[in-house]
Amino acid sequence: MTPVEIFLLFILLLVIISIIASSIRVLSEYERIVVFRLGRLLGVKGPGLVFIIPIIDKPIRIDLRVRVADVPKQRIITRDNVSVDVDAVVYFRVFDPNKAVTQVQNYMIATGLLAQTTLRDVIGQVELDELLSKRDELNKRLQETIDLATDPWGIKVTAVTIKDVVLPEGMQRALAKQAEAEREKRSRIIMAEGEYLASEKMTQAAKLYDKSPSAMKLRELQTLSEIAREKNLIVVAGGTEIGKMVGIAKGLKKE
Repeated sequence: MTPVEIFLLFILLLVIISIIASSIRVLSEYERIVVFRLGRLLGVKGPGLVFIIPIIDKPIRIDLRVRVADVPKQRIITRDNVSVDVDAVVYFRVFDPNKAVTQVQNYMIATGLLAQTTLRDVIGQVELDELLSKRDELNKRLQETIDLATDPWGIKVTAVTIKDVVLPEGMQRALAKQAEAEREKRSRIIMAEGEYLASEKMTQAAKLYDKSPSAMKLRELQTLSEIAREKNLIVVAGGTEIGKMVGIAKGLKKE
């Protein structure tokens, strides 16, 4: 063979090798390829080893794993006319690669924009108290609404989470005052309940002392003893008082 023929054969081998290499695709378990042949949808292939015809076939690779779309913070007016800044996160995955390619131009961008408009619509229909106290219910409502809209695109929305709710500074101060007032209210209720229980006990004690004067005298002695111990004092009772106290003690002992 002449040098020219050898060179041409070498070029031909390179072309054949490149064609074979470009016709082979190795797909992971979470990947699929949507194949168009001469502009017409051929179908979905994968996972594993996939062969396509170069130039004639156009493959589009699709990832089936759950993906995350950040919904940027946006200012929304609630139903009770309070302006809040809200952002969220959307978790979704492709369940039908055919629809994800043929029914929407870019399912990632489309899902993100749909999440923004849905967030604005849903938050605009609730009051501030509901937004702050029923976050889980709103997340579920957002997930169901977005999932229903993306189903024709072959997209399954698995979860939506409201990340942050930022209130105006004046509203933050008002809520702080309200929380402080609630705490003070609970504190007063607890104190009132304690005073009521104490008054009940005092009433019971008064009835007991009224029935037994000797017990009242011993209680007075105990009180004086406690005061003396706290103040480091020595309390000396008169002879008459001592006699009375001894008599009371003997009477209680007999009882």
